[in-house]
Amino acid sequence: MTLHGLEDTYELANGVKIPVIGFGTWQTPDGDVAQEAVETALNAGYRHIDTAAAYGNEASVGRAIKRSGVKRSDLFVTSKLWNGSHSYEGAKAAIDDSLLKLDTDYLDLYLIHWPNPVAIRDHWAEGNAEAWRAMEEAVQAGKIRAIGVSNFRRHHLEALLKTAEIKPVVNQICLNPNDLQAEVTAANKEYGLLSEAYSPLGTGGLLGNETIKAIGAKYGKSSAQVLIRWSLQHNFLPLPKSVHPDYIKANAEVFDFALTADDMAKLDGLQGIGQPVLDPDQAEF
Repeated sequence: MTLHGLEDTYELANGVKIPVIGFGTWQTPDGDVAQEAVETALNAGYRHIDTAAAYGNEASVGRAIKRSGVKRSDLFVTSKLWNGSHSYEGAKAAIDDSLLKLDTDYLDLYLIHWPNPVAIRDHWAEGNAEAWRAMEEAVQAGKIRAIGVSNFRRHHLEALLKTAEIKPVVNQICLNPNDLQAEVTAANKEYGLLSEAYSPLGTGGLLGNETIKAIGAKYGKSSAQVLIRWSLQHNFLPLPKSVHPDYIKANAEVFDFALTADDMAKLDGLQGIGQPVLDPDQAEF
């Protein structure tokens, strides 16, 4: 797939088109910081914004969208169900709350944020199934265009698919050269899910890596740009985030070069250089 810019899209399994790079808002403080970062991203040409109830910044994202003047129909907005709402009624309320805070009539994508939160660890599969039923009803009601999951591994997907009437189309997971999560991405491909890459820059921890810096120097690109391009060439959908205008713009300037197979292999060979990906069955939240 040849990519030309932020207007390029992947097609999800249900036919919905999703821009190939999203602007992430994880760890972006609510208020002016989040609002200004999202406005900067929209002004720079991003049309895909990723937030979540757990980020606490949905209202700021919504204000930024309104202030930007970009038509809602030209945007792709994602939010996520947090851990205290893994039930039918809980998920219904959470969806409506996200819509209210974002000040929008619909979400383009809604994800179960975490497969096995502490609150339902003894019945996580049932909790996910109940939340999914509410999400399916929201799709049928026109409140959501596509539904998916985040941080799910194969056994979580298999459990969900036993009862799902609408299949998930996305699994948003931590993906970068520190951890390709090969088993998870293989399961995603098998089940027809797009792999979205949160923390594509290793939460900033990979930017100083000498191998990545050397590859960047070869192309006249930053480490961040190399990492985003790496993600795209794996057919992942990266969600880079920043609150600095220059970095927000630079993170979108990844369509005028392509990493060679040798450089991709060097990056793939960096597995395990940082913190391991959090095990969703062991996380204490």
